[in-house]
Amino acid sequence: MNIHEYQAKEIFGHYGIRVHAGKVVRTAGEAGDAAQALGGRMVIKAQVHAGGRGKAGGIKLADTWEEAREKADGILGLTIKGIPVRKVFVTPAAEIGHEYYLGAILDREARLPMMMVSREGGIDIEEVAAKTPEKIHKLHFDPYHGLRSFQARELAHTIEPDGRKALAIAGVLVKLSQAFLGVHATLAEINPLVELQAGGFLALDAKINLDDSAVAMRSDLEALRDPDMRDDKQDKAREFGLSFIPLEGNIGCVVNGAGLAMATMDLVKHFGGDPANFLDIGGSSSPEKVVTALEIITADPRVQAILFNIFGGITRCDHVAEGIVTALRETKIDLPIVVRLTGTNAERGRKILEESGAAIFAATMEEAVQEAIRQAGLNDKGKRT
Repeated sequence: MNIHEYQAKEIFGHYGIRVHAGKVVRTAGEAGDAAQALGGRMVIKAQVHAGGRGKAGGIKLADTWEEAREKADGILGLTIKGIPVRKVFVTPAAEIGHEYYLGAILDREARLPMMMVSREGGIDIEEVAAKTPEKIHKLHFDPYHGLRSFQARELAHTIEPDGRKALAIAGVLVKLSQAFLGVHATLAEINPLVELQAGGFLALDAKINLDDSAVAMRSDLEALRDPDMRDDKQDKAREFGLSFIPLEGNIGCVVNGAGLAMATMDLVKHFGGDPANFLDIGGSSSPEKVVTALEIITADPRVQAILFNIFGGITRCDHVAEGIVTALRETKIDLPIVVRLTGTNAERGRKILEESGAAIFAATMEEAVQEAIRQAGLNDKGKRT
């Protein structure tokens, strides 16, 4: 689950990381009032779950409260990466020296949290990683105790030669690791951490992504969910016990089991296709879940073909087949559907689909993926072939 910058800063502040105070508002008038109350030069920042706010015009400086009101009015009229800006964060501007990048992430391959730091802060860290990877320094840390002080000092010295400054940065790194673990984050990022001209260090920006599984168990984290930023498709998927993550391709994938889903997407990419989503219907299924899965996938206009890759264990292949037939009967799905069924009641499932003429069959996973890619290419106008 993503949260806003102002929420991430509240968490960082709780763990002792220095942040600027500010106020979240929904109107230009409220922004002017907030700027007047805070005093001095202000930054008006769009609060949306999307990167690139600055490039999109979502971050503006204001020298007076009147200017803050004017800048907020312009930002509140923006749409950034398809998301309308409904609120802004009014916070004091800072006179800064150098900018650094600090970030804690979950390294799934190593199965450990990892701290990343760079002296090149304030810009897209992906760009730094692509062009100058030697400027990023990484270190895994203990998931129970957090980053140790000696590890933090070691990392800090890789980006700051001045011993006094490095020691201060090390302190921020330790607190960042504590915040990361304390809220069960998958990402906790300060970009940039700035050295103030008056002395000390400040988290000028903040980003935290939370583990959905942890959010489900903690009401304090669930309270951070912004109803303005809700994704109807993902909410619907959660309601029906589906795991759904939207991507940017044109092949809708319906699979049972996270491992098989990942393998299916890898194979789609291997054969030159592009998956439109990750959608796992789970270890046990029902026709209703399949209908919901198809409703979610077909709501994406980019989808040109649908691929079912089902390995029936607990999941019954005939239930999946019944769900496909029901969905075609109840809704207008004008897309090719490629199905690979194997395992529990696979023959019964194939018979249901053959009698309805609802799908294109494939004997193997490779054949199914290649056929789905072929159908997506034929179906560039979104019509069923």
